[in-house]
Amino acid sequence: MKIFSAPQIKAWDACTIQQEEIHSIDLMERAAITCFNWITQHFELDSSFIIFCGRGNNGGDGIAIARLLHEHNYKVEVFVAGLSRGSNDFEKNLCRFREISNNIVFLNKEEAFPPLKNEIVIDALFGTGLNKRPAGIYPFLIDYINEKAKTIISIDVPSGMYIDNTSLGNKIIKSNFTLTFQNEKLAFLMPENAGYNEYIKMLDIKLSAEYEENEKSLYELVDGPFVKKIYKSRKAFTHKGNYGHACLIAGSYGMMGAAVLGATACIRSGVGKMTCFIPKTGYDILQVSIPEAMCKTFGKKHLKKIKDDFNFDVLAIGPGIGMASSLKELLKSIFKKFKKPMVIDADALNVLSQNPSLYKKIPEGSILTPHPKEFERLFGKTPSDFHTIELALKKAAEFRIYIVLKGHHTFIATPSGKGYFNSTGNAGMASGGSGDVLTGIIAGLLAQKYHSLQACLLGVYLHGLAGDLASRSLTQEAMKAGDIIDYLPEAYKEIMKK
Repeated sequence: MKIFSAPQIKAWDACTIQQEEIHSIDLMERAAITCFNWITQHFELDSSFIIFCGRGNNGGDGIAIARLLHEHNYKVEVFVAGLSRGSNDFEKNLCRFREISNNIVFLNKEEAFPPLKNEIVIDALFGTGLNKRPAGIYPFLIDYINEKAKTIISIDVPSGMYIDNTSLGNKIIKSNFTLTFQNEKLAFLMPENAGYNEYIKMLDIKLSAEYEENEKSLYELVDGPFVKKIYKSRKAFTHKGNYGHACLIAGSYGMMGAAVLGATACIRSGVGKMTCFIPKTGYDILQVSIPEAMCKTFGKKHLKKIKDDFNFDVLAIGPGIGMASSLKELLKSIFKKFKKPMVIDADALNVLSQNPSLYKKIPEGSILTPHPKEFERLFGKTPSDFHTIELALKKAAEFRIYIVLKGHHTFIATPSGKGYFNSTGNAGMASGGSGDVLTGIIAGLLAQKYHSLQACLLGVYLHGLAGDLASRSLTQEAMKAGDIIDYLPEAYKEIMKK
């Protein structure tokens, strides 16, 4: 699913209006009807509504919704903020509402704010076109609604939130339900905005399919139909050599579990052969835990110089290797010998962050999988989540690598400058070892000759989907990283069905 900017959304509306030969107010009515249908399906007829409207098109949506509620015998009051003349469609809807109801108040001072008890508040102050901080009466009204309202429904976007840039410092409605139109919004995928959207519902208002297909987007949401196109089913006449040989460099004394999780996930993802490079301290552990994996040992408690030709389809390094002083030289030697895309995670990222001179030696097409703190250590602190994804894209292009920035909507930054957000996963995966599992899955897909971008997108989606399936059976609280591996087969089944 493409994620469009505010100007693109405006152009999408205009394209739809032109193609269908309708008026803009007709498209506004379509949006209002779709919202009305959702609202009446979720709230009883005896519900009371207070609708706060701005004077732009979002306010026009709000007044149209008010008219529909009134016509269907819901109790509804409208409060319009601001003194300036509204948009043309706002003014037209205002006239339509006045023909059937006098329950409308114009707010220009705080003393006029209505008392809020059990009414359902509909927020239609600002929409996706907002490009400056709310001023005048609006910050006070937003604070008042947040403090007094028990249930808030925002239309398209919580008022005060920009959809393309950071809204830090803005007054923003804290919405219980956000009814947004057509496609995902970039702002909804940012951790800094998590407190303003309790539940988001995307409503289809039949905007131009042609525009969506042809218009390019900087960001995209990875969903089921998307990964279905990436997934490659197996041919009958194949053998293990067709599915690659992966090498995982992992583990240290007290951290062999990371190696076990990474290797098991790699095998479960479908790799043909698996070899683990580990310290001697973990030999028995790995041989007993994963009989399908071959092992070579280097060093006693920590990995030291590896003497090997690295004749593998993919290398993955980092889970549980620790921060021994020998690891800088180990990374350096690996980068010198292995020129194919590799997966770099965990402590290998921390070693990298302490040795920035190694960044340019990373093989082109490699995949880095940092969590937010690891990313910060690698590339520096940023003032907002929006700046973070911009920095990730910049660094991906600079070093010709892929950066998988882990989180609720894991972000994949590509060398081409395009970014992808994942749609699967849940808070039950916020558990030690989940990242090691992801490393194994991505490495396994790379070994099976998926392109680096495909391995990132499919790997992250599978990882999150397995976590979602596990949480349904086990609850988020009771999940552990190994459960993600256990549910990988079910995740594959889901993808095959889509």
